[in-house]
Amino acid sequence: MAVEAVGHWTLPDSAYAMWVRGELDEYLRIPDDGTRVEVVGGEFVVSPAPVYAHGGILSDIQEAVLRAKIADAEFAWRGVQTVNLDLVEIGDGYVPDMVIVHRDTDARGRAEETLHVHPGDLGLVVEVTSSSNAHNDRRPVLGRRLKPTKWSGYARTGMPYYLLVDRDPRNPGVTLFGEPDRGEGSYEVLGEWKFGEPLELPAPFGFEIRTDGWKPWAL
Repeated sequence: MAVEAVGHWTLPDSAYAMWVRGELDEYLRIPDDGTRVEVVGGEFVVSPAPVYAHGGILSDIQEAVLRAKIADAEFAWRGVQTVNLDLVEIGDGYVPDMVIVHRDTDARGRAEETLHVHPGDLGLVVEVTSSSNAHNDRRPVLGRRLKPTKWSGYARTGMPYYLLVDRDPRNPGVTLFGEPDRGEGSYEVLGEWKFGEPLELPAPFGFEIRTDGWKPWAL
């Protein structure tokens, strides 16, 4: 079974600096098969390519954005999958499952062939959990050491909204986080939905995502 790997190797430079320069994958000899390398809390994390159901959820969200665009020519948002997100303020580098960006930002990124985006470029970020690395997408858990996660990293860099689709069979559902506290690295919960319920994103997005067919991962 494919599992996540967290790096504690001695590298020629910081994991973040190598990630920004696009050297970390090659140095670690990561196969070009959908495996992702991210830097979370200053440590590199290698995650296996997601399963089909994971990708299907992202397709459903992308279709929701497309429906809203077709219905309203003035609709301002676009959905883009698996971009490199440089969180320079905290020295992390993520590859979100999806980002929702303003159409002007989308047009600029396409024209300039942008290598990285930054939190200020985005309206909303989406993560869909996988069994191997769900802990990195959620809020940090109290323990011997409160390790940073992508949840706290997004909050610390002021990401306005974070949509978490959690496929954990123990508590599956969707949570919209907002009102980031950059100092604390935390969010407020703005909405929660069960799988199968229609999900209406509030302003400034204002479009509905259908969650029919969304299921937890198999135990």
